[in-house]
Amino acid sequence: VCLLPVPVPSQVPSCISSGSVRLHASNPNLSTAALGTAKEDFCRVANNRKYSLLPTTNNSTDGSHPLVHQASNESRASITESLSEFFDAQEVLLSASSSENEASDDDSYISDNVSDNISMDNFSNETERPNSENGTLLRRRRSCLPSASPNTSNISLWNILKNNIGKDLSKVAMPVQLNEPLNTLQRLCEELEYSELLDRAANTQDPFERMVYVATFAVSGYASSYHRAGGKPFNPVLGETYECDRPDKGLRFIAEQVSHHPPISACHADSKNYIFWQDMRWKNKFWGKSMEIVPVGTTHVILPGFGDHYEWNKVTSCIHNILSGQRWIEHYGEISIRNTSTDICQCKVTFIKAKYWNSSVNEVEGTITDHKGKVIHRLFGKWNEGMYCGDPPSATCIWRANAMPADHEQYYGFTKFAMELNELDPSLKLLLPPTDTRLRLDQRLLEEGNVEAAEEQKQNIEQQQRDRRRVLEENTMTHQPTFFRKSKDDTWVSNNTYWDLRSDPGFAHLDCPVLW
Repeated sequence: VCLLPVPVPSQVPSCISSGSVRLHASNPNLSTAALGTAKEDFCRVANNRKYSLLPTTNNSTDGSHPLVHQASNESRASITESLSEFFDAQEVLLSASSSENEASDDDSYISDNVSDNISMDNFSNETERPNSENGTLLRRRRSCLPSASPNTSNISLWNILKNNIGKDLSKVAMPVQLNEPLNTLQRLCEELEYSELLDRAANTQDPFERMVYVATFAVSGYASSYHRAGGKPFNPVLGETYECDRPDKGLRFIAEQVSHHPPISACHADSKNYIFWQDMRWKNKFWGKSMEIVPVGTTHVILPGFGDHYEWNKVTSCIHNILSGQRWIEHYGEISIRNTSTDICQCKVTFIKAKYWNSSVNEVEGTITDHKGKVIHRLFGKWNEGMYCGDPPSATCIWRANAMPADHEQYYGFTKFAMELNELDPSLKLLLPPTDTRLRLDQRLLEEGNVEAAEEQKQNIEQQQRDRRRVLEENTMTHQPTFFRKSKDDTWVSNNTYWDLRSDPGFAHLDCPVLW
């Protein structure tokens, strides 16, 4: 079996067979000599290099969902040896008709239709493509921020943090240069970057396979944090909101800061395939060389088509080398996923803590068991790269993290999806409530590179929040969230009014607090 991928020549034989590998191209009129030459070139190049396999746009016309095998050179030794170097493929389709599918030195776009017990689509996050429901063209979203991240080398974190070791850092004021131009509410929305996994779960009949996709979705929410150890999101002020309407992903998202002490962020997303919500608070602790972020709360996903209701917790995140050296982030702990509607299967996913004597980091392992504890599926991979189901070398890739934008290091380490979250289209601005994060001045100024004005506005916004809180206390009043309510189990859930109010009569008629 030849190792894939290979650079695609301008003319490729319509069908070259080598063991279990076949190449397909659009030119059916090549000679036998050309067939042999292309086959030899293909095998020679493939056997001399290692490659990382990435998905291509799904060009299938028969409605099928070709399985995608994807491997990484950076995976642990067993994965590297079995998946990256000797990847099992039964049939590989390699299209030379599209420039998007051309192989490069770093990435190759390959899909195969290997028959397995779990299938998957070639996920694509194209910014402009036809809407499958009405055939209209979706608007193109930005692919770069207005300004690069500022230089923070002149800021002494030690002077800021030395008196706060062991304390909750959410109460410690930080210079705006240490922020990234996104909000915690938007960070919650980032967890839906790979919402296609939930769409897939909603269209999978087998309950154990549905759990595979739900568990992989829970892991995928951490991928965007890999390059983000250098900055922190803006803390939402009480009453702040954020909406994200993504017809291209088939979802609508709304979030609100429902409590200030303790700080609690609640969010809700709905789609024709699933309902997603959570309320989350974080405990931050500074330990001298590192900072721990401990989330408190539960994430929920309902798949109405099957009556499934999944619940899971989040793991601890830790930023290392907080004062000096190269900062890096790791996640460790165990996620326990259960379906409250049935006990037919459970899932435990472990984020393995890095060890000094082991260079392998970011590893994730999981098992899906039946009600008797028998293991039905095994998961493994890295939270920043991808997740696999099965055992090497025949494991199936369930998810692969999207490629990072060019020069992402200069732009806060943002993914393409993250760069889109704070974009403010003029037509959208008219539809948003005045409490939406995209209208927040300090965050907008930082995104535009005006650090001094951003710092001034940040202090002003924080002071206004303190003033509002004092007024509430003096009048023995409490803040009432606008779009969320407390449920019987003391969690925050959507009151299902946001999108109705947005369409009729609009937020101009809503009595919203003045936040900035």
